[in-house]
Amino acid sequence: MPLVTSKDMFKKAYEGQYAVGAFNVNNMEIIQGIVDAAKEEQAPLILQVSAGARKYARHIYLVKLVEAALEDSNLPICLHLDHGEDFEICKSCIDGGFSSVMIDGSKLPFEENIALTKKVVDYAHERGVVVEAELGRLAGVEDAVNVSAKDATYTDPDQAVEFVQRTGVDSLAIAIGTSHGAYKFKGECKLDFDRLETISRLLPNFPLVLHGASTVLPEFVEKCNNFGGQIKGAQGVPEDMLLRAGKLGVCKINIDTDLRLAMTASIREHLANHPSDFDPRQYLKPAREAIKGMVKHKIRNVLNCSGRL
Repeated sequence: MPLVTSKDMFKKAYEGQYAVGAFNVNNMEIIQGIVDAAKEEQAPLILQVSAGARKYARHIYLVKLVEAALEDSNLPICLHLDHGEDFEICKSCIDGGFSSVMIDGSKLPFEENIALTKKVVDYAHERGVVVEAELGRLAGVEDAVNVSAKDATYTDPDQAVEFVQRTGVDSLAIAIGTSHGAYKFKGECKLDFDRLETISRLLPNFPLVLHGASTVLPEFVEKCNNFGGQIKGAQGVPEDMLLRAGKLGVCKINIDTDLRLAMTASIREHLANHPSDFDPRQYLKPAREAIKGMVKHKIRNVLNCSGRL
């Protein structure tokens, strides 16, 4: 089965009031854990690659691993570029086999963001690739994305309508209070659902995207800390809020930090309990299983997309 775009996925998600999980991938074990979970849950799947992942694992290795996952699972999988910072990286991924790309011009002035996004959309659509863009800025740190709290801005609903109309983009990442990384909230967890409902009402049947949407599951934070980690004060987006967002036009929810925590917690636990082990397969196998279990939970209980193929 070849790669698919997210268009049909999002149409079904919007109508069914659920979200598709977009999971960041960096190596074989992460891909296997995610794909095995999606296969067992019979769920649609987006595997996404950041600029940092491309530098770490290299483009061709990631593409070939995803091709292997397609052949092994027979699942419809969308391969997506996460946070493409310029036209060149988007073009490289479009030409290099991706079925979806994100151009992130959110740091630019409104008109410049429109111009850059439109340039990517025109190039991508001619080649059958779909495009996500971002309007508004999320705080936090993820790979090359680093935005301070004072520079974060929520998405303006009226600007969102104009942006979508003028660019022809296929989906839009919005800022309503989520943030990148493991430290999303210092106090009470709050998302601006009134803003989300307004944007969804002004853009009917249009797929919205939530970045920075890991829950930072407490069991993995606790396990990391119990086995030598120092992840104090980590806090993510409560799962009931993500479930609610999926009923209000959010068709894609990005998950990265939870994958990192699940893998790291498992590896820390294994090495602490088996100090004589030095074969990477000995600690990567349970780490892969930890990712699989976490992703199954997300698909079933948070994204509400189990059995949606």
